[in-house]
Amino acid sequence: MDSLTQIALGAAVTVAVMGRRTAAWKAAAWGAVVGTLPDLDALVQHGDAVLDMVRHRAETHALPIQTLASFPIAWLIARVHGQPFGRWWLAVWLTLVTHALLDAFTVYGTQLLQPFTDTAYGVGSVFIIDPLYTLPLLVGVLAAVLSRQRAGWNTAGLALSSAYLAWSVGAQQWATQQAAQDLAAQGVKPEQLLVTPAPLTTLLWRVVAVDGGHHHEGYVGVLDGERPIHFERHDRGGALLSRHADHPQVQRIARFSDGFYRLREQDGRLRLTDLRMGQEPAYVFDFDIGPAEAAHGALPPAVREGQRIALADGLPWLRARALGADLPPLNRWLAQRDGDPAERDATSSTPTGAPPIRLAAQP
Repeated sequence: MDSLTQIALGAAVTVAVMGRRTAAWKAAAWGAVVGTLPDLDALVQHGDAVLDMVRHRAETHALPIQTLASFPIAWLIARVHGQPFGRWWLAVWLTLVTHALLDAFTVYGTQLLQPFTDTAYGVGSVFIIDPLYTLPLLVGVLAAVLSRQRAGWNTAGLALSSAYLAWSVGAQQWATQQAAQDLAAQGVKPEQLLVTPAPLTTLLWRVVAVDGGHHHEGYVGVLDGERPIHFERHDRGGALLSRHADHPQVQRIARFSDGFYRLREQDGRLRLTDLRMGQEPAYVFDFDIGPAEAAHGALPPAVREGQRIALADGLPWLRARALGADLPPLNRWLAQRDGDPAERDATSSTPTGAPPIRLAAQP
């Protein structure tokens, strides 16, 4: 999740554990600091963009390693305040562990069991930024710090945010069932199926179905009624994937993305894309992994060239679509809005290219 959410969760957990044993503002401050620590691994550069991706949320998010790290951190805090170690240890441990577990609710992938396995776990039921999860935590912590009813406000915030997570899992299961039914009705038998929330909401869900050398993308909304999902079919680069199956970078992303990836050649270079985060044609994790004809034993570092759709373009579509409006995919909707002559036929099931839309470079 985003940094603000992890700060709010860390503060709320620590305030709840410490109770009246220390001032609420002290507990919140330490919770915010400890809740930020696991994400400092993002500052470590591995000299390769693909490695930077697959090594994020690794050791610092692993439950066994967090458990070990909680002892010296809690000892330091207890020493600073001259307070008993035991309660601070529980607060620190729960803050670290809940950080990792919350991250595992996103689709990115969190390596919870390092160093025993580097398997990345991801439920994918919440977007990395979701105000409906974060706001109850923020309100609860602020009210606890500013009022005498700290336990009630803070507990209410934690309860509401936890209930929202439970809702997200239930909504994801519903969306998955809808997607499976509509794919079957359209004669598509996917090898893999991914259902993740659209940005900022759990009312709208993005569906990606991998079918050999292609993937199908569609959206289903809680407020869509009985309207079937419209899927668009896209090329995954089947021939390229077979030819470069032993490419180290392809193997890394194939494993980390659980098979939701594509490979294409552009200007003589290979472009490797994680299909889980983004939507056609803009993906957050899109990599230039070197010349198409280069020997795999002497590869240059991968360069991340991901893009995202500008907020001014994406938010109007997202708001209307989440409320149940029957809209075409975002790229086509923008083309229609702007009167783009390159707009594709809305009935096409095998688009060969996307009309130009405004993209913002991904930091």
